[in-house]
Amino acid sequence: MLDLAESHQFVSTLFSDDPAIAEPLSAEQLELYEQQGFLVGPRLLNNVQIDALKSELAELTNPQHEGRDLWYEYHSNESTDASTVLFHALGSWRLRPAFHDVLWNAAFTVPASQLLGGSVRFWHDQLFCKPALHGGVVAWHQDYSYWTRTAPMAHLTCWIGLDDATVDNGCVHYIPGSHKWNLLPITGLAGDMAGIKSVLNSDQWELFNNPVAVGLKAGECVFHHPLTVHGSFANRTPQPRRALVLNVVKDGVCSCSDEPLLGGTDIIPAGQPLDGKFYPLLRSVL
Repeated sequence: MLDLAESHQFVSTLFSDDPAIAEPLSAEQLELYEQQGFLVGPRLLNNVQIDALKSELAELTNPQHEGRDLWYEYHSNESTDASTVLFHALGSWRLRPAFHDVLWNAAFTVPASQLLGGSVRFWHDQLFCKPALHGGVVAWHQDYSYWTRTAPMAHLTCWIGLDDATVDNGCVHYIPGSHKWNLLPITGLAGDMAGIKSVLNSDQWELFNNPVAVGLKAGECVFHHPLTVHGSFANRTPQPRRALVLNVVKDGVCSCSDEPLLGGTDIIPAGQPLDGKFYPLLRSVL
């Protein structure tokens, strides 16, 4: 099958890169992001776009889907019942048109460029599916703990709901101000929500006890800083909770490794900026 990473432009008409469609962030919103390390952003997807992404996701969660060898990572319980699929994968942009084109969606790239303070380059995507009445816990963590193979730290995450996200179905929780902490030791992502307690000092523990749950309607998003501590609890509802995550960097971020930065990708020598087939420039800011 065609690897869509070969194309650094739209392959469908579902999205637009026209900045006129975007809702720019206000000065107050930018200040709030600086203060708390996360920001609830605008609605990035309309209903037609959500339906297209969900349709493609249904294909990708089928264990026998075409293009499975193109994933960077693929973790699934391989259920054939869509409501019971527990799924986390990286690299959907290479496999299906809507997941490819959403990267260049100006509704996303314009506010992302504001938060990064410059041109936006793609790092990688993620899909998260929490099945109905299931765990699917993502333990408290800082994203940059897993990204130290790139530097400087000029990264941004955008979490986009494909379903409504609520406290009951496992929306993301944040610790406001934790982006001002140092990089914490990794305590794991799967299951143990209490694991992070062992690496927090008393001041951090005080902040940790006041998390903020970010509920979103489908198509809405939340942006967060690479050091912001966040996690999500189990889905206790009879419906699945699905989300797309777009991770980007400010243009100029470099590799810190002489190994591939993502599974199956080309090597970018240490000290060289991210570029090439797997790291397209999404929005240029002069």
